[in-house]
Amino acid sequence: MAQLHDLRLRLLVQQESEQIAKSQPTDLDLSVVQARCLCWLALLAEAHEDQASEAESRVDTEQAMGWFADSMRLRDVINVVTSIEVPLPESSDESE
Repeated sequence: MAQLHDLRLRLLVQQESEQIAKSQPTDLDLSVVQARCLCWLALLAEAHEDQASEAESRVDTEQAMGWFADSMRLRDVINVVTSIEVPLPESSDESE
C-alpha cells in the first residue's frame, strides 16, 4: 500500500512539474512554483490527517501516530516553504 502511495505521489509531482513547465516555457516564475507547492503540501497534509483519523477510529494507534507524525512533518515543510522569500517578477510597466 505504501509503495502504491509513493508511486501516486511521484506521478502527481511529475504532472505538476510538467504543467508548470508548459505554462511558463521561457521564464519560470518562482512565486507560481511556491504557490503550487504550498497547495500540494496542504492537500497532502490534509490527506495524512484524514488517514490518521481513520486509523484512530479502527483503534490502530500505531498507524494513527505514524500518519499524524507525517502530517506534522508536512506542516513543518509548509512553514519552511512559506518562509522562503521569492522575489516577485518585475512588471513590464516598471521596466520601461
